[in-house]
Amino acid sequence: MCEWQRQIQKLIEEIDLSIKRQDSESLSLSRLAEQSGYSEFHISKKFKEISGMSFRDYLRSRKLAFALKKLRDTDQGILDIALQYGFSSHEAFTRSFKEAYGVTPSAYRRCPKPVALRTIIKPFDCYLSETGGQLMKTSTQEIKTYFVTIPAHKFLHIENLESIGYWDFWQKQSLIPGQDCETICGLLDSIKGKLDDMGGNDANSGSGQIMAYRNEPAGRICSWGIPLAECYGVRLPMEYDGEVPAQMLLTDVPEGEYLVFEHGPFDYETENSSVEEKMEAAMAAFDYAASGCCLDTAPDRFFYFYHDPQRFWKYIRPVRRAE
Repeated sequence: MCEWQRQIQKLIEEIDLSIKRQDSESLSLSRLAEQSGYSEFHISKKFKEISGMSFRDYLRSRKLAFALKKLRDTDQGILDIALQYGFSSHEAFTRSFKEAYGVTPSAYRRCPKPVALRTIIKPFDCYLSETGGQLMKTSTQEIKTYFVTIPAHKFLHIENLESIGYWDFWQKQSLIPGQDCETICGLLDSIKGKLDDMGGNDANSGSGQIMAYRNEPAGRICSWGIPLAECYGVRLPMEYDGEVPAQMLLTDVPEGEYLVFEHGPFDYETENSSVEEKMEAAMAAFDYAASGCCLDTAPDRFFYFYHDPQRFWKYIRPVRRAE
């Protein structure tokens, strides 16, 4: 099954690339099956078995997600957008768009609001796998440590007082209506102006979505002895005045000083455990007294966590000058 998950993951990544290139010929099941070396029937069956939806439904929903962002971010004509993403007419596009998001394209353009986009499916998801990244290969990179001042911003997020770690967080959130990973990531993906958005489609990566921890007396005690609420969300400019989804919180985060522990790009499958050990060791060994600062445990200060193997692994901890 693992090998098939990898095969379907490659196919899904090719779908997104073809949509971006507006290469409609490459988006046919026959072309994708030919590239993979399997029959259309076999690919279609495995795709639904692994992803939980048909190839046709997934392709349509991803095209709609790309089209919504084009509506949101440009003044391109609605018919042009419809044709660009493979819809035969303005009417066909409007019908599919309203069915997916409960609003017509023209109404959405007049008043954009968060909607749950179909984010890229990740059958072979290293982040949601309890056992992923355990193959040991020692990273040769050193951990960089430095201070930064992060300007005031907003943090739009959900949070859990009992979870510990990414996998456990989403397991617990999946039991809460409207707070499962797919819904939350889809809503956050639809929001414009995220401070960490690199223009990608992966959660906790290029799309600007990150894990965080908030100082919370009622939260779960973390490994370094501080009670925290585990969070997932996006950082937004202070001037953000868009609609806040009912299941999310929008918090003003004042300007503050932070301590960053950073490791560069690494291979998740072989180096993740090694990098994690290095990060934990660096944080445990850091001499706060010598630096003239201390960890800030004041209520509602945020710790940010960026885990993006293609770019970096960062722990960003709030600090204050020692008295």
